[in-house]
Amino acid sequence: MMCMGEALRTISFKVRTASCGGTACVNSFGDEQLAVDMLANKLLFEALQYSHFCKYACSEEVPELQDMGGPAEGGFSVAFDPLDGSSIVDTNFTVGTIFGVWPGDKLIGITGRDQVAAAMGIFGPRTTYVLALKDIPGTHEFLLLDEGKWQHVKDTTTIGEGKMFSPGNLRATFDNPEYAKLIDYYVRAKYTLRYTGGMVPDVNQIIVKEKGIFTNVTSPTAKAKLRLLFEVAPLGFLIEKAGGYSSDGKQSVLDRVVTNLDDRTQVAYGSKNEIIRFEETLYGSSRLKAAEPVGASA
Repeated sequence: MMCMGEALRTISFKVRTASCGGTACVNSFGDEQLAVDMLANKLLFEALQYSHFCKYACSEEVPELQDMGGPAEGGFSVAFDPLDGSSIVDTNFTVGTIFGVWPGDKLIGITGRDQVAAAMGIFGPRTTYVLALKDIPGTHEFLLLDEGKWQHVKDTTTIGEGKMFSPGNLRATFDNPEYAKLIDYYVRAKYTLRYTGGMVPDVNQIIVKEKGIFTNVTSPTAKAKLRLLFEVAPLGFLIEKAGGYSSDGKQSVLDRVVTNLDDRTQVAYGSKNEIIRFEETLYGSSRLKAAEPVGASA
């Protein structure tokens, strides 16, 4: 986690100064890669190799397992999105890095609940590093100071109720009437809209403000775009460690098994009551009302 923190410090500088022009290539998922994407990607792979504890790593930009030279037993495997939201760097919106850490040498056949740590770096007016560890309650936020040091500024252990919503993939409301009904509820109930188009800042605000909900729902014509391994599971770990809840509509995203590096899913993160409303509106019932164990520590 310390090596990744060093990489995030450098990425923060590169985001402010690097070219935002597109490169001439696309990654194997078909997404256009930007110059700043690849700088972040390179820095993170180098940090993991330098750690000597990482066995395998893969990223959204290089979605194949890369041997980092660490031990298979007693080591870790890491999946990361080097710069989520890189397409909005040129508009000076907040962007971020996401990563999840799993024990051993596997990133297939695992679940988000198997993670031993997860984190995100947030590059905006401030640069912050929010991380969670399996055996330590809460999430822990660190602020990058001018002299390059990380200062601990906040712990979050509870996500309460509050009228703030971040609705992603709104085009799905065209042919998903349940999602349209949910969005209509937020508007009628006078929720505050806080949506940037970047998943990291939209999820981070739930942890910082300790309230709200983020949704990204699919429909027959608006397919799932968010990747379970690189984005959804690590952020789900952070939200649930912070005292919130996650859902793919029927279960916690931490219970979904990664069967392919490119697995994608719809998702919601938020407070307990917001996730209950999300599941009931989309599917007619919520598993949270059945008193099943929930949360990353369950």
